[in-house]
Amino acid sequence: MNGKFLLDTNAVIGLLGGDAGLVQLLQSAVWVGVPVIVELEFLSFPNLSSSDEVLFAQFKNRVEIISLDAADTALLQQIIQLRRGFNLKLPDTIIAATALQRQAALLSNDAVFRRISSLSLQTF
Repeated sequence: MNGKFLLDTNAVIGLLGGDAGLVQLLQSAVWVGVPVIVELEFLSFPNLSSSDEVLFAQFKNRVEIISLDAADTALLQQIIQLRRGFNLKLPDTIIAATALQRQAALLSNDAVFRRISSLSLQTF
């Protein structure tokens, strides 16, 4: 898209797991964002190790964590429209709307995002 990437949970898992393709792709990125819902999904995995938590904390220092803020009415409206139009799970809707609002390519292997034609989706 434009060197801007938003990461879905499976992309964060792949990146922190050392996926060489993701590492190479993101080396040339001008901006990398992670919605707070992805942080919550990642950190709430039942079998998450303490070393994974430490790795994620280090990772957070290198990306922008995008909050869900009630004052961001444009994002909230985008979430509502996508949820109504595509009947996605709420976390997926928040992720897609954030990518659209930030004009970023969404890095994900989740096929549900293919339904949103206005979304720049990049699989890995």
